[in-house]
Amino acid sequence: MRRARTGTLLAAAALLAGLLGTGGSAAGAGGAPAVGPAGAPRNAVAAAEAVGAENCDTGASLPPGERVGAKIQEIRKRGYLVVGVDQSAYNWGYRDSQTGKIQGFDIDLARAVAKSVLGDGNKVVLKTVATADRVKLLQQQPQPIDLIARAMTITCERLEQIAFSAPYFRVSQRVVAPKAAHAGSVAQALGGKRVCAALNSSSHGELKANPHGAASVVTPDNQLDCLVLMELGEADATLSDSSLAAAMVAQDQTMELAGEPFLPTYMGVGMNKNDTDLIAWVNQVLAEWRTGGGWQASYDTWLRPGMGDPGPYRPW
Repeated sequence: MRRARTGTLLAAAALLAGLLGTGGSAAGAGGAPAVGPAGAPRNAVAAAEAVGAENCDTGASLPPGERVGAKIQEIRKRGYLVVGVDQSAYNWGYRDSQTGKIQGFDIDLARAVAKSVLGDGNKVVLKTVATADRVKLLQQQPQPIDLIARAMTITCERLEQIAFSAPYFRVSQRVVAPKAAHAGSVAQALGGKRVCAALNSSSHGELKANPHGAASVVTPDNQLDCLVLMELGEADATLSDSSLAAAMVAQDQTMELAGEPFLPTYMGVGMNKNDTDLIAWVNQVLAEWRTGGGWQASYDTWLRPGMGDPGPYRPW
């Protein structure tokens, strides 16, 4: 939960526990009440439009439920789910060089949604999208994708433009730097340096608001490009969310996490604001993914080797 950079993560975690612990159906298209920080009903989509870009509740979403509305009908008529994903985020969404298949934690989630909606986790088309293009693709009409499962951070600015599911991963901002730099703090890693952050990412937004002493900011379309730029000596450090930062370090052993995490928030599945039936349905999938052991199994497969105990990353 992020309220103008303040507020408590504990309150948001308690909120999510309520969201993911709720079963049954959503109350109706566009008017389904969400659960507020004190348990008071409210419309999360309308609330997201009403708040300012720096004052919102990033832990709120529509209650879980399986209601067959216009969007679910559209997906079922089409016969497959279209999901925007990454193909270069190691262990999250990346293309295996031997099989050519895209796999990872976010891909497991995408298939869980497809299985719930269509009865078959293979009835999904994975479309690779750039970090910079995620929001505009969800806003396009007709929509080229149904949802995005791509290590997407929930931010107040984005909540004014699109909708998010309930959080499925807890993240913060982290700095990645070459071990040879011996940066013991965020200030040492970023101060006076060429800092990389993917265009239109939450880290890019943070550097625009607070440069942290960076001499310059490099903004490629995708986060993996930042790792390549550091390897080529064209960037000195990268600011990313903790999930992708850990993936970079796992991919390149010459890199390390520098300094402490800051600006805690969440990752969620991105969707169009009008698709309230899909939002509620995805929240139901997340609730079952958690209680049924799917989240833990996927974490153990993809993330535990590089990130260790999942406790700090569970959003409940």
